[in-house]
Amino acid sequence: MTRYDRQMILPEVGVEGQDRLRASHVLVVGAGGLGCPVLQYLAGAGVGIITIVDPDVVEESNLHRQPLYSLANVGESKAYAAAARLHGYNPEVELRALNIALEPGNATELVAQAYIVVDAADTFAASYTLSDECTLQGKPLISASALGTAGYLGGFCGGVPSLRAVFPEPPSNAANCSSAGVLGPAVGSIGAMQAQMVLAVLLGFSPSPMGRLITIDLKSFGFGGFSFLNAKEPEWHAPFISTADLSSEDRVIELRDCMEAPKPVYARAQRVSPEELTNCNFDGSQRIVLCCRTGLRAWRGAQVLSERGFKNIALIADSRS
Repeated sequence: MTRYDRQMILPEVGVEGQDRLRASHVLVVGAGGLGCPVLQYLAGAGVGIITIVDPDVVEESNLHRQPLYSLANVGESKAYAAAARLHGYNPEVELRALNIALEPGNATELVAQAYIVVDAADTFAASYTLSDECTLQGKPLISASALGTAGYLGGFCGGVPSLRAVFPEPPSNAANCSSAGVLGPAVGSIGAMQAQMVLAVLLGFSPSPMGRLITIDLKSFGFGGFSFLNAKEPEWHAPFISTADLSSEDRVIELRDCMEAPKPVYARAQRVSPEELTNCNFDGSQRIVLCCRTGLRAWRGAQVLSERGFKNIALIADSRS
């Protein structure tokens, strides 16, 4: 037990806490700027099983903020490269690497296998899909977002309000690290705090971080936060679904033009621009499925249709060209 001596000295851990960590299974979605410190600290702490989900490969532009990887890993699957590196850190941890994207078609099974879920994804569609699934299954979700030099993290679902309760409106834009930039220590600090939240939940810290949101701005070194235990779940929302969930009865609307998506998400999809949704006629008995690349235009379109009285709506985020 020499490996864990320094943390087992803590009264919050001890032998019982270490056994609890060894018996835990954590699902980490995203092995990038947030996911790297999360994975390093959870593996270091001796969490028994860690499932890593990430569809991307390592790029040289990742290396300034994702210290799990080196130049030798460029072009490799992040999930596999991370698992290999973490095995070297702590061979006692069972690492399950999945080179896939988290999406509605696989979220149910992945969440069901874990005790707690970490949202370190870089798409809001994945974050809200995880939030919806964790709410259904009663699993804690430690979610975070970082951009530039600022971000937030919080403990959602699992008996406390969901991500939708705190952020019921669609993002103002779909900016990410690739388009807006990020400073390595900023995203790394938030990821490290995500790992701390996970350990706090697994070890039963009091007070619990669940139902708490923390904001960080490492340009001004400002820290804030609040409890959202009294936040109300939205009365209605359009869920994200996968293409496998489509049926011939659905009215599928492709919001991308032929230049952006030469092949529509569904063979029978109708191409409609977001601006045209205010005037389109729909059959109220049909489910309306709105599709775009990130899901942002689809979510905004759902709001437009909701104001017109349509509620049977679903969204698809299709990142394929």
